[in-house]
Amino acid sequence: MGGTSARGGADDGAHDVAVIGYGPTGVTAANLLGGMGLRVVVVERDAEIFSRARAISTDEEVIRIWQRIGLAERLKQDMLAERPLDFVDARGRTFLSARPAPRGHGHPPQMFLYQPALEQVLREGVERYPNVTVLLRHECLRTRQDADGVELTVARTGEDSVRRLRARYVIAADGGSSLTRAQLNVGYEGRTYEDRWVVIDTEMLKPWPDHDRLRFRCDPARPAVDCPTPLGHHRWEFPILPGDDERGLTTDDAIYAMVSRYGIGRDQIKILRATVYSHHVRFAARFRVGRVFLAGDAAHAMPPWIGQGMAAGVRDAANLCWKLAAVLRGELPEPVLDSYEAERKPHVKEVTRRAVLVGRIITERRLPVARVRDTALRAIRPVSSLTSRLVDSNWIPVASYAKGFQARPSAKASGHQIPQPWVIRSDGERVRLDDVLDGRWLLLRLGPPCPQQAWERAGVPSLAVLPAGSRPAEGAVVDGDGVLPAWLAERDVTTVVLRPDAYVYAAASAGAQLPPPPAGFEPASRPAVVSAQ
Repeated sequence: MGGTSARGGADDGAHDVAVIGYGPTGVTAANLLGGMGLRVVVVERDAEIFSRARAISTDEEVIRIWQRIGLAERLKQDMLAERPLDFVDARGRTFLSARPAPRGHGHPPQMFLYQPALEQVLREGVERYPNVTVLLRHECLRTRQDADGVELTVARTGEDSVRRLRARYVIAADGGSSLTRAQLNVGYEGRTYEDRWVVIDTEMLKPWPDHDRLRFRCDPARPAVDCPTPLGHHRWEFPILPGDDERGLTTDDAIYAMVSRYGIGRDQIKILRATVYSHHVRFAARFRVGRVFLAGDAAHAMPPWIGQGMAAGVRDAANLCWKLAAVLRGELPEPVLDSYEAERKPHVKEVTRRAVLVGRIITERRLPVARVRDTALRAIRPVSSLTSRLVDSNWIPVASYAKGFQARPSAKASGHQIPQPWVIRSDGERVRLDDVLDGRWLLLRLGPPCPQQAWERAGVPSLAVLPAGSRPAEGAVVDGDGVLPAWLAERDVTTVVLRPDAYVYAAASAGAQLPPPPAGFEPASRPAVVSAQ
């Protein structure tokens, strides 16, 4: 894709949403909004996909989001799944080894990826939607809001001419140095760590033992990240230490010298590129300014240690896009958009906190402290349940929302995303649950129906969960593994109202009435999703 997309109609017409930036956050948003039938324009400064593989992993919840846009299975073809992770000492001995535990989203808990290939698939996905216009080699110079929408002043890079676009809302996903955020005068609070790291992307020419394991090399002399990436690539990361020549450390000779410590010869890898970056911990003071929303790195930046920078931006897009669609359709009142920051910011901060903690374990260079770390973690390694619990509880925090858009009084299930088991739908086909939920408001219940008149009057459909061995029936799914009944029982509820993103808005126990629909809730007959052929 180089230049203006050939699809999407007149570029200067009124759009529902403008997306600034076409990295993973922006391209996910474009796919989500395009599939919802909204008129979307994307503004991206660069002509091509950024060639450096920045993100190297993702998790099952993010794959579940990409499932919603029909691209999960294609994306997974280019990923590595079910790879263990090891923390190793200076002599290469493992002192902690584990695999992140599944959390019920229906996909592998962690997958390694090659970002340029991933973005290519996501961009090809956008081409399915004639209601999405993509403007490459264009930069948004200014946004100006009024009562009805946002005017964007856009220039084609390398030219003097400018044009103006209009949109009802804007998603600014234009990166950590976001020009949009600066123009809105939104502070970007936090710190930059003093350590700078050289990141090296390589092509694997000859494999070596255990090349497909993620290793955090906790060597006080020079820590390192040794990471498998798919499609024949491998990633290395090394800190620039005091006294190092930063520029010299990115040369081929220096890189080969560093990887030779791990038995990697010049004939085994081809160096594709090496760059230096700093770790940041940053949060925008606000994620929303009127009709403009910050997402991805424009809203937050975190160290890479648990592989959640890109994932956080994709979660932002998933949380925001269905709410924008609901407001634009008149299904929900405009203040619901305030729940975007209320839900996403606390989770992003917790993810960042855990990334910082893991980074401290990896990069500890004080010898006495490093020895205590190695000894303590090696002592619990034989206890597999304890090891798994330690990694699972301290790796990626569950994206649940204590505050935000949910009914009051809340229940134990409120603000949590329902798990996604394989189910048998009424036509007898075995599918993942979200393929039945179909991105809509829905009552999900166990056992006999309890009339929920307020929700029924609002036109919200109901879906019954039947136990294993049941005959498929209209308005029901068969959960052969009992995942949903167990999840609901653990939270003492039998009926839940699911938002379009499969998070629980309201819940009730057997025979009880659900809290009423939100104020101003008027779901229209949902427009057909734009064909993704």
